[in-house]
Amino acid sequence: MNLSSITPVVLTWNEAPNLGRCLDGLRWADHVIVLDSGSTDETQAICAGYRNVELAERPFDNHTAQWNHGVSLAPTDWILSLDADYGIREEFVRELEEIDPAVGHSAWYAPFRFLIHGRPLRGSLYPPRAVLFDKSRCRYRSDGHTQLLEISGSSGHMISKIDHDDRKPLARWLDSQRKYALLEAEKLLVPDGPHGLADRLRRMIWPAAPVVFVYTLIVKGAIFDGWPGWYYVFQRTCAEVILSLVLLEKRFLK
Repeated sequence: MNLSSITPVVLTWNEAPNLGRCLDGLRWADHVIVLDSGSTDETQAICAGYRNVELAERPFDNHTAQWNHGVSLAPTDWILSLDADYGIREEFVRELEEIDPAVGHSAWYAPFRFLIHGRPLRGSLYPPRAVLFDKSRCRYRSDGHTQLLEISGSSGHMISKIDHDDRKPLARWLDSQRKYALLEAEKLLVPDGPHGLADRLRRMIWPAAPVVFVYTLIVKGAIFDGWPGWYYVFQRTCAEVILSLVLLEKRFLK
């Protein structure tokens, strides 16, 4: 695939601790869209340091609307959708060039390498995500605290991994988890909603946090990653505890 036919789109809100690393990996792109939600940090100044970056602003209402608006600003059909804490390495760019659009896929999924302050983990709970897609055949829709890409047609799977390395302060992460838990609880409490095994465990409340603790520590190998591994285990377990508390509160208030 010709790299000039791909526009990376990045959403931001006070992502200064991450944004520079993200944009460094996108110097190959002719045009990068950064859609900001009113940052009060150095986001604007960081974007100004990259000749291929266009900074746009839109007041935040929800992630789905924000993503769909960002995609609409891109001058190309193919979109590379990235969070500001994602990092693109050279092998990923080489694989982008090797993709043949004639295969006919509407989107491509990429796996992730999870890092804690620059130190990679053996594994994580972060799933592959459809990051490269044809905007004429794909659109975002809401799914709990996040969004899903509705894909019209077939999809492929890339081999090269994207780095996920969020270096924002812990207080910011905790505040985000509180907001995410409220949205995720609404999704989980829909009686006839699509609930997989993870969702069923969360609706039961009591097993969710212990299962995540053991799974990340042992199955995903975080126990062998030193203190970054323990940080990740505690982080994911904490997120489940917050969600469980929100679900319990909603049950008490029935």
